[in-house]
Amino acid sequence: MNLAEIRADFPILERRIGDRPLIYFDNAATTHKPRQVLETIQAFYTTYNANIHRSPHRLGQEATELYDDARRNVARFIGAEWPEEVIFVRGATEGINLVAYSLALGGSRRLRPGDEVVVTVMEHHSNLVIWQKVRDWCGVTLKVVDIREDGTLDMRQMREAITARTRLVCCTHVSNVLGTINPVQETGELAHRASALFLVDGAQSVPHLPVNVREIGCDFLAFSGHKMLAPMGIGALYGRRDLLEEMSPFLYGGGMVADVSLEEAVWNALPWKFEGGTPNVCGAVALGGATDRRTGRHLEGAVDYLARLGMEAVRAHERALTARALEGLRAIEGVRVYGPLDPEQRSGVVAFSVAWSDAHLVAQLLNDEGVAVRSGEHCGFPLAGRLAVEGTVRASFYVYNTMDEVERFIEALDDIVRHKLL
Repeated sequence: MNLAEIRADFPILERRIGDRPLIYFDNAATTHKPRQVLETIQAFYTTYNANIHRSPHRLGQEATELYDDARRNVARFIGAEWPEEVIFVRGATEGINLVAYSLALGGSRRLRPGDEVVVTVMEHHSNLVIWQKVRDWCGVTLKVVDIREDGTLDMRQMREAITARTRLVCCTHVSNVLGTINPVQETGELAHRASALFLVDGAQSVPHLPVNVREIGCDFLAFSGHKMLAPMGIGALYGRRDLLEEMSPFLYGGGMVADVSLEEAVWNALPWKFEGGTPNVCGAVALGGATDRRTGRHLEGAVDYLARLGMEAVRAHERALTARALEGLRAIEGVRVYGPLDPEQRSGVVAFSVAWSDAHLVAQLLNDEGVAVRSGEHCGFPLAGRLAVEGTVRASFYVYNTMDEVERFIEALDDIVRHKLL
């Protein structure tokens, strides 16, 4: 990848923090947007803005076509067999909640007292808290699979946790704290062997790795657009078509019905029965990209941008940055790194702590050097407890980050530890 060309696409990278150039290492929280995506947002609102599916006028038709085209592009990007298997949502959190409400409270009622739902200790709160509520609603048993000391998932315990009573297994593809890349294909096989469904939190994998839902063999996968160069407020839920057909909607209102009387309603076909209300049409186009069929004009989305770079190249770039960061951090006195030490086993997320200092103080001191990182529990309170830390500092990399930035980050942290924290 040509990093000079890539960085030129991101206007925000020209910012300075005080007298220092911005080094943005908070990509696991949200990513910046390339000018191509920003131009698509502007083009949509200045040329195509209209509500979809119900307006017969020219703008309504164009907006509908762009929205549907974006769905096809997202489906292709993650390897879905049918565009209808992609539901546009606000983000991974809403997608996981959609599945939970439908399975627990909807017409299919797949989760009943005595059933088991299996999660892992490394789940983001988005893939844990809702299952705690499902436990309260339905009387299911919530089972938690631990990690090994190296930060990898304990697959022996996973095999033991999945039983004939298991109805659903939920697992993050990549930990947003440890960076661990979990063996989701193997986990899915274990779930299906027990006739259980398998849900994957792809918020930290779809933006960074080649992801194909059919190769993984998952029944559901949720991810957020803002973590992969798209705007906030848009994401997608992949669901196997036969499962989505039987599931009940999550949001009720306009657009998700085929017919309504004063007594009852008939749900719309896929995917619209899950997209009640006015959807984030512009966000979907900025995520998936779309082509105006009348003019041939293409509005580039985040998926287009990443596909042009190539997800194998994205993965290789981040792996190189991560390897150097791990090496540099481990050489600094008092710094402890969490998660696998082998870059092949992890993504570009590196959480660490300094033995004698608070994580928030370290992050603030790095900010003074122009380095943007995150501090705290990272929406993983149970994992922080498992690691016996109150919080960690997290550096996370993306396509526009450079090896020089990693070196400057290591130098800044080393200087902070030696001269400001000792």
